[in-house]
Amino acid sequence: MATYEDFKTRFKLLASKNKHLIVNTLSNIFTMRLIGNKTHGDLAEIGMVEFINQFMYDYKSIHVGKDKFRAKEHEEDILIIDEISKTELPVSLKAYGDGPLQLSTDSAHILFPYLETQGKNITDIQKINRIFSANEFEGFDAINIMPLIYNESDQKCNIMIFDHKKAKDDTTRIVYVDKNQRFDYDSQRVVVGKGRKHPIFVFISSSGKYICEVRYGGASANALQRGLWTHTKNALIYFDSMTNGWIDYSHNLTLVKLFSLALNSSEQGHETANDILQKDIDRLKTL
Repeated sequence: MATYEDFKTRFKLLASKNKHLIVNTLSNIFTMRLIGNKTHGDLAEIGMVEFINQFMYDYKSIHVGKDKFRAKEHEEDILIIDEISKTELPVSLKAYGDGPLQLSTDSAHILFPYLETQGKNITDIQKINRIFSANEFEGFDAINIMPLIYNESDQKCNIMIFDHKKAKDDTTRIVYVDKNQRFDYDSQRVVVGKGRKHPIFVFISSSGKYICEVRYGGASANALQRGLWTHTKNALIYFDSMTNGWIDYSHNLTLVKLFSLALNSSEQGHETANDILQKDIDRLKTL
């Protein structure tokens, strides 16, 4: 059975051998931020689906996000299919700035209430292992996530995959941090800190470093903010880059013009443009 790990290996190989392909696609995706702050996230889904279909010959991909999202039962946005084994890999694609990253939404509001029953300063390794093995945590690493991370000021981007297994293996402490508090990594204690409106549980390594957190999602909080979060800077060692590190991107103003023309042209014009664009993609494949 093909796995998401197999797909990541193939993707990394493609990105290393044909860097111009991923640079081109990510530049076009993040150009969409010139149109709107959230436009790039939606278009990243169909952009990466087409990238897989055009350039990864052992895989095909389908955009399924909107149909399943409306049912509020799935977080996956795209489906990746191994053409050899026919294995289907549901993937949640996210576009976030370099910093806080939501890994999954606890739509059933299970994680935080469960951790509340386990204590506020959990250090027993056996108990931590039982937490990760509990039914409430079965979704901790069940979702395949493909985060497209960007640094807009430096115009750099990275496809960074969180290593859930390493995170579980390294967790030696789970600490409750209430609102108006923060965890001080120098003293390894919870201290007074302004700004936090809702409590969290922080997962900490044996070296006292941040790994991830479970956020509160009760009635007073934004339900979409609940669930498992991490941080692409503070938990950098728990990420694997599918682009083999940060890559530079540039805005494509011609693409913005293309969109404005496409919205005011007919389907006949779109068909003609599609033929021209496919010929250009075929040209890129030969470079």
